[in-house]
Amino acid sequence: MSVELDFIKDMFDSIAPKYDFLNRFLSLGQDIVWRKKMVESCDLPDKCVVLDVACGTCDVSLEIKRQKGDRATIFATDFSPKMLGLGKKKVVRKKADKTLYLLAGNALKLPFKESMFDALFIAFGIRNIMDREGAIKEFFRVIKQGGTLAILELTSPPEGIFRDAYMLYFKKLLPAIGSIFSKNRKAYHYLPESVINFPTAQNFALTIQESGFKNVKLKAMTFGIVTLFIGKKL
Repeated sequence: MSVELDFIKDMFDSIAPKYDFLNRFLSLGQDIVWRKKMVESCDLPDKCVVLDVACGTCDVSLEIKRQKGDRATIFATDFSPKMLGLGKKKVVRKKADKTLYLLAGNALKLPFKESMFDALFIAFGIRNIMDREGAIKEFFRVIKQGGTLAILELTSPPEGIFRDAYMLYFKKLLPAIGSIFSKNRKAYHYLPESVINFPTAQNFALTIQESGFKNVKLKAMTFGIVTLFIGKKL
């Protein structure tokens, strides 16, 4: 594992205890809405088998469970042991463990056979992967023919007054607030840097397309601070 990957893994292990609280607080609760729309956009079939990559504390998995109930069999994977541990506790607490399975995993080498999943979800995780094209090709491998890829990611809003105000919040206030609550100053300075360095939504959609997916669509949400990318394996 590279030094950068070690840093990211250690960072998420460090902020895990405050991760859910800070997600809600710093997004003003919008992260719940974003995940809801992400799952709805995939129009999952009944009796589906889906994968939640970089699952964190399992918010996406639990949203799938909320919408589909036991008709969905869900596998959730992450490379942060502490995130998975907290996710497991949350899943058990919500009595969702009957058809929701957690395991450690690397997005670049998923421990699943080819063409296994009706849909694959990754929320706020793709920008933390250096080899994004490699990861998307691995996603393509495990998705069934006719299946769906859904990627939800923080993006930079378009030029304008809102972008200026948002960037002030994002670069100055967010790291300060995150540092107070998580006790990890580096993590909440890394966040704005990783978003600023992420490709434009249009360029990233092109990467998804070049990795084999068809009918790639993108939907900007909350003035463009988040973008949902949907692609089909045809």
